[in-house]
Amino acid sequence: MAVQSLLQFLGSSSLLCLAAGLLALLYFLTSSKKPVCSLPPGPRPLPLIGNLNVVDLKKPFQSLTELSKVYGNVFTVHFGPRRAVVLAGYETIKDALLNHAEEFGERAEIPIFRKMTEGNGKWPFGWLVFVVCLGIAFSHGELWKTMRRFTLSTLRDFGMGKRTLEIRILEEVNSLIKYFESYHGECQDFHPETEDMPSRTIKINESLTLSKWLKFRKPFDTKMILNNAVSNVICSILFGERFEYDDPVFLTLLKLINENTKLLGSPMVLLYNFYPSLGFLSGASKTVLRNVSELNAFLQKLFQEHKEEFNENNLTGFVDAFLMKQQQESKKPHTMFNNKSLMFSTLDLFAAGTETTSTTVRWGLLLMMKYPEIQRKIQEEMNHVIEPGKLPKLEDRKKMPYTEAVIHEIQRFANIVPMGVSRSTPTDVNFQGYVIPKGTEIIPLLTSALNDELHWKTPDRFNPSHFLDADGNFIRREAFIPFSIGRRACLGEGLAKMELFLFFTGLLRKFVFQPPPGVDKSDLDLTADVGFTLNPMPHLVCAVPCE
Repeated sequence: MAVQSLLQFLGSSSLLCLAAGLLALLYFLTSSKKPVCSLPPGPRPLPLIGNLNVVDLKKPFQSLTELSKVYGNVFTVHFGPRRAVVLAGYETIKDALLNHAEEFGERAEIPIFRKMTEGNGKWPFGWLVFVVCLGIAFSHGELWKTMRRFTLSTLRDFGMGKRTLEIRILEEVNSLIKYFESYHGECQDFHPETEDMPSRTIKINESLTLSKWLKFRKPFDTKMILNNAVSNVICSILFGERFEYDDPVFLTLLKLINENTKLLGSPMVLLYNFYPSLGFLSGASKTVLRNVSELNAFLQKLFQEHKEEFNENNLTGFVDAFLMKQQQESKKPHTMFNNKSLMFSTLDLFAAGTETTSTTVRWGLLLMMKYPEIQRKIQEEMNHVIEPGKLPKLEDRKKMPYTEAVIHEIQRFANIVPMGVSRSTPTDVNFQGYVIPKGTEIIPLLTSALNDELHWKTPDRFNPSHFLDADGNFIRREAFIPFSIGRRACLGEGLAKMELFLFFTGLLRKFVFQPPPGVDKSDLDLTADVGFTLNPMPHLVCAVPCE
């Protein structure tokens, strides 16, 4: 639990004494403020630790979900001295983020993100915010409006929502298919002289012979290769180029992003955010900052190359467009288009274009192994719609309602950003009978909408029929908000939807995905590996080419 994590974090008894003194001071300062009687209800906070005794920092979204059952859909929780108001249930989240968009329109200040962008004012950009969604998500006021407009316009100029980007994604899908085909070797984990071929293989494809099974059943991990492939799409938009899958520098960068994604949701970094004055004790936060420094160095090198080769008549991507805007505003004394803005906006887009979509595709492949009957129905639908030897295109999506329903259900079930991105109240806010003070952190608990029993028939089950009517037609559901809603909703939602459809269907068009030899589908673990996002637990897949 959180208290145990806190004690481990503090370490030795001497450090514990020092920490206790500092925490006592923090508590005195915070508790001396005039209490706000009209705050939403919540568990009574204890001295120093607040409500950390009832919040599991390994899975805080689950603890908050349980608390909402006790205290209602609007409640207050204290993470140590840090107070937050949680919004639970779709109707409550919609009311806040749509009907009270301005009142809940700021971003909460998170110490680790402030540290990442130290020296850049009120941290207008937070490094891994785009793991949640594309957009200038942590900027404020006029800066946010300016950067959001510029980013959206530039992404559209370089293909977002257009046929040119679809072609680029399909080229990457083909490269990914070739990589998957490279695992057509003899399965090292299977010995036909001592083991029987699993019957489940025959159930999926009756014509699959033992020799073909041996040829194509080499298991592999999809995490890094999917990261690489999906990241190449955003790299082509940012830099006008892609990277080879075995590029050692690029692989290192992807590992840094993966490590930070994990660490930013870890109990140690969460405790750093709750008690930033004790941050010098946190090795995890130092690792995060070191990784960001390495990523910055890589981008600085790329920026320099683009500056040296810059040609305003031949802009290759977002970076070139930003450099041109920078030149145009070079004489303005307070331009927002400065070098640091270029760094963090590019880094945000780069991280986002790597993590969220690739994680969702990984969940999709795992779920197809878990539910082969669903995988088979998708492939049967594609066989009726797609010409032999061809990959699905975006224009085919409307003719594939079952596939579209499955992709939406993957996003709902995977629930990869369960707590959304924290908001903040710019003024005192009257909301549903409560007064929420200025500067209060607001947590829109997206998992509560994606699992809202009022909107989903079987919220705890993977069930594509959530998005199908009685006649098998695809239907949209208003509680489906994985990209959040309102003025701070994902800027790159359109890009993410394009990528999800083309990558997922492209792979299922070419392969049947099965568990490794000796692993039954019932043994596949759907428990999430918790970090800043929810990832599948490490697992291997077997990609068997379709007949």
